[in-house]
Amino acid sequence: MSHVIEMLNIRKEFPGIVANDDITLQVEQGEIHAILGENGAGKSTLMSILFGLYHADRGQIKVKGKEVHIHDPNDANDLGIGMVHQHFQLVHNFTVTENIILGKEGGFLLDRRSASKKIKALSEKYGLNIDPDMVIEDITVGMQQRVEILKMLYRDADILIFDEPTAVLTPQEIDDLMEIMRNLVSEGKSVILITHKLNEIKAVADRCTIIRRGKFIGVVDVKTTSVSKMASMMVGRPVNFKVEKKLAQVGRVILDLHDLNVMSNKKVLGVKDFSLSVKAGEIVGIAGVDGNGQTELVEAITGLRPVESGTITLDGNDITHADIRRRNEIGIGHIPEDRQKRGLVMASSLFNNVAIKEYYHSPFSKHGILDADYLREYAQKVTEQFDVRSGEGIFSLAGKLSGGNQQKLIVGREVVADPELLIAVQPTRGLDVGAIEYIHSQLVAHRDKGHAVLLVSFELDEIFNLSDRIAVMNSGELIDVVKTSETNEEEVGLMMAGVRQKDGEQ
Repeated sequence: MSHVIEMLNIRKEFPGIVANDDITLQVEQGEIHAILGENGAGKSTLMSILFGLYHADRGQIKVKGKEVHIHDPNDANDLGIGMVHQHFQLVHNFTVTENIILGKEGGFLLDRRSASKKIKALSEKYGLNIDPDMVIEDITVGMQQRVEILKMLYRDADILIFDEPTAVLTPQEIDDLMEIMRNLVSEGKSVILITHKLNEIKAVADRCTIIRRGKFIGVVDVKTTSVSKMASMMVGRPVNFKVEKKLAQVGRVILDLHDLNVMSNKKVLGVKDFSLSVKAGEIVGIAGVDGNGQTELVEAITGLRPVESGTITLDGNDITHADIRRRNEIGIGHIPEDRQKRGLVMASSLFNNVAIKEYYHSPFSKHGILDADYLREYAQKVTEQFDVRSGEGIFSLAGKLSGGNQQKLIVGREVVADPELLIAVQPTRGLDVGAIEYIHSQLVAHRDKGHAVLLVSFELDEIFNLSDRIAVMNSGELIDVVKTSETNEEEVGLMMAGVRQKDGEQ
């Protein structure tokens, strides 16, 4: 097969870090080629060079056998290269059609009708099922991603780059995306998939280039290479996929929710008559398809959303209407679902972000003045313990970290603070297998200290791996609470669909 893309001996440096150190990537015509690496390994940087967002310090790029110089994304588009970024580039109050033609309007007259017709035809051809007239803010995240794919196809791209495309998708949307990728390749496109999710690589990729800490490790045939082999090549050591944990030593009730009712943004009940307790020394997992009240539940417990009725008690204290600072002081830690919106101040340093909840009291400050020496030491401890990689150390801006390193920073900040109740929402979203292994061990260690952990995850294997008990949500209601050791994924899957195990009713 001929190579449609060759990136030869690419080097790219940023202040304090070599992101790409003599990396070679060769993509064949009509294949799905995965790029596998840890958080901060240099995957996105390499693809940003191919798409013209960065310029390599050294190396050569060839497209379909010809050497090219890609100065910006317009050059990439002209060469047939398109990219779906991890964080979508969409205008939320524009329609699908308006977003897709943005930057490609042409002439003085905007012909929405013919553009819409072309978009509909492309959507049908590749099985995308998108209505060109829908407004972006009214469609799901998975559908927004399909709009980004259509944007590339509308520009006649035949080399399609997907940067961590499943980080914000539900399991069903992931399956749908895999099918879309297969459709694209069957129509003669070539796909580059940046990911660290080994099961997805196994499901869809033909070959995989593995990089570690900016260096090229090797290229493997996916069908003949085991998941454990790829994982060890990625992180440089064997990886344990099974969480090692002892039986839970359960103590007093830390979190008690009684008949909780919480409104959603659509002014309907997002959480309905919800009662659940979480005890010291246990991990309780909330299982459910995304959008079934988990966000409203977590926001009610953390104080981000008001409670309509019912009570929330934390370690004997009624916090139903307490402010957020009070909840933090009593002992709530929160790893939020959206790391950029709720977890970090992107324009501020790691140094400031680790102390964002604690800055106003000792030992972080004395007499209202920040203790810079203590803060520096504390930030160093969090970033080293959780392997947060950045170009300028603790003074790097949070917004300049890779998504996975942003996640590790938040998890580190919340775990090191040692809260009585740790609410972990999608704690390993966007993390590689090595980091997932470490974060899982930290959540279990937090449990074993005698603290309570409430885990919300849309990954069923994560729920089963970590949880001592599983509470299943559907349409804002608690369907059932089961011991993990006494159930299986099939039973929990049925409950997630609304089937109650006790009486078989829906």
